[in-house]
Amino acid sequence: MATPDTELITQAHVDEVIRAAFPTAANTGVTSWRAAHADLNWANVTIEFCLFDWEDWGMAPRGLDSASLLAASLAVPALAARVRRERRADLESRDGKVMRLFMLAKIAGPHAHPADPRVELARAEARELIRDLQRA
Repeated sequence: MATPDTELITQAHVDEVIRAAFPTAANTGVTSWRAAHADLNWANVTIEFCLFDWEDWGMAPRGLDSASLLAASLAVPALAARVRRERRADLESRDGKVMRLFMLAKIAGPHAHPADPRVELARAEARELIRDLQRA
């Protein structure tokens, strides 16, 4: 199992992180687990596309890596749009939406840094995702 932020990713952990930030979130169960880097961000990618920092890799819900990269890109709209376009299949899958909410919860949750330019963007996207997941 993958250990993003050194914590074992389980359904219970996903629910806990999401609900700490977004108590009204529902329908956050995931069903598709795949191999994941589990710490995919721009600091772990080289220009030749070599991935570093593999100590957290393992099985994780579909979309975790794509959601991680998107979360790291939110403050740069053009970059976030590129990630959304390139990783659309994962990000728009049901589990990908849950993983996006999971990563947004880490940005906008109880430990949000007030100077982080991604906080309000994360909260706005989370509101849309919560509505979308409630309809599913």
